[in-house]
This record gives sequence, C-alpha cells and structure tokens, in this order.
Amino acid sequence: MRVLFIGGTGIISTACTRLAVERGFDVTLLNRGQRGAMPGTRQLIGDINDPASAARALGDERFDVVADFLTFTPEQLEQRLALLRGRVGQYLYISSASAYQKPVTHYLVTESTPLANPLWDYSRNKIACEDRLMRALREENFPVTIVRPSFTYGETVIPLAVNSWPMPYTAIDRMRRGAPVIIPGDGTSLWTLTHNSDFAKAFVGLFGHQQAIGQPFHITSDEVLNWNQIYEAVAEAAGVAKPNFVHIASDFITACLPGALGGLQGDKANSVVLDNTKIKRFVPDFVATTRFRDGIRRSIAWYDADVSRRQIDAPANAAWDALVAAYQRGLDAAVRDLGPARAAWGGG
Repeated sequence: MRVLFIGGTGIISTACTRLAVERGFDVTLLNRGQRGAMPGTRQLIGDINDPASAARALGDERFDVVADFLTFTPEQLEQRLALLRGRVGQYLYISSASAYQKPVTHYLVTESTPLANPLWDYSRNKIACEDRLMRALREENFPVTIVRPSFTYGETVIPLAVNSWPMPYTAIDRMRRGAPVIIPGDGTSLWTLTHNSDFAKAFVGLFGHQQAIGQPFHITSDEVLNWNQIYEAVAEAAGVAKPNFVHIASDFITACLPGALGGLQGDKANSVVLDNTKIKRFVPDFVATTRFRDGIRRSIAWYDADVSRRQIDAPANAAWDALVAAYQRGLDAAVRDLGPARAAWGGG
C-alpha cells in the first residue's frame, strides 16, 4: 500500500511515519526537506502551501492513502483538494478534539458531540475544514476520513496547561529552580494526554479501511488525570520534590495574557474525557499502553540527554512572573481590604 504523509516530521506524524514503515507500508513524505527523510521512507521536496511547488513534487503519482498533518485553514484545504482529486484512495485529515463543543455541556465526549468552539480560531478553522470535506464527500465522493487528536505528546513535548510551545523545557527549568509554575483553576479539571506512539497505533490502523471513509474519529489514551496529577507527575519525573505550584483562575490568566484564551478556556480549562469506543471498533487491536508517568519520564530524559535541547523562553518567563506577581498583589489586597468581613464570614 502506497502512503503519502504531508509533513511526516512533526510530533504526531513522526510516530505515525515510523510505525507505518515498521508495518511494511510504502511510505513517501512530502515536505520542504528541512529535517531530512526518516530511514525507510522516500522524500519528495516541495512546499505544500505553494500549489505549483507541491504539484511539481507529486508529478502524476497516485497514493492509496494520504495523511495530511499540515492543513489548518479552509483556504489551505481548497489547495489540497485541487492537488489530490483523482489521485488518492483515502485522505486522512488531521483535525482536532478542541473542535468539540466548548464550554462543554457533558464531560464525556463522543464523535457525535457537536463541533462548536467560539473561543479559539484554530478550532473554528478545523471545524470549517471538516465541513468542507464532508461536502466534498457528498458532492464528489472525495474519500475523507477525519481524525481528531487531543493533547498528544512525545519526547520533545512537556504537556502542561500553561507552557511555552516553542520551548517546552521552560516549565521544567522553572520547577527545578523553584520558580512558580502556574496551574489553571484549582487543578481538578480532568484531561487526557496521549503519547504519540499510542496515537500512531490507531491512526495507522485506519489506513486503507474502506468503512472509515466519511467517518470522524478521535484517538486518545483511556487514562484520565486531573491537572494537579499531571503537574505532579512532571515534577516527579524532573526530580523536583517540592515544586512551587500556583493555582490561578483561568479567566484571570486570559485577562492578563489574552493569547492564552483559545488554548486554555477554549480547550484545557475544561474537563474533557473522550470515549474511544468507536476507534476501537474500527481498529480492534488498538490499546494505548503508555501511562503518562512513563511517557513524561522519557520526554524529560530526552531533554536531559543534551544541553542544547534545553532552550528557555525568556519572554514567557517574564510574562508568567508578571502574572504571578499581579495575582499575589490582588490576593494581598483582597485579604487586607476585606478585613473584619473576611473574619466574620470565615467564622460561620
């Protein structure tokens, strides 16, 4: 089976590419060639966001499966449709579980949960892409399968609710030097983190699955933790016995740092548990086996193995320090100003 990965070198796609090679698929990667080709794959050099470049790279080739990790907007999707019509047996589109209804009306999420996220442009664009693909299925029989990952991590990711995504080691550095590390809310909202190697098992299991055409799937672990447990597991893996955790309300965080609105209140501040019954029905051998405490140890070990990987996001550090200081000033002022009323209320 001939498989084309659009991308193939990211956190999720690398694990999927590796497993596809291990399972004997004929794997081709289409990307700009900045990271080199994985052993066992063929690489086509082209920019998927430059239609002429992508068309030159693909030539007249056809593929049984195309896995697209790099389409984020409806405009990009129209380019993919123009490029791939008539040359693909199954198009797997990577959407996002953040597209599910926010704020949630029920903690347990299935594939039939409505798609509606007014808080995050990223999610709304994914929803629009899904809508367009389902129209392409209806009108021209375009063979789409939609996959919605949730928070998926690997060696290079430290998956916290508040962290620097360009430089995720920043939070580990803060833990290790005793700086405050922010947990949104009281830390008891539920979340699911999925190791990329586990995600790959289900994803590759969908390759060539004709009954999956026209179907959406989310793929996650069945391990559900709250954010306090997640942060504690990260601290333990980092060798930090007494981390300096600070709980700050999500709306306070996003009022001070508006750029965090989508990823926090539009996603991670909610309790979300994803029901994996459907993907297990289509891929019966799928079992997520990496517990978070084990996966995060591997991530931190990867950073500790090479000092050059331990990059620090100085602007993020400064923003978090300012946020914690503002929160503490507000807390101190509230304690002072409430005075006797505070004591009376507390006395019952």
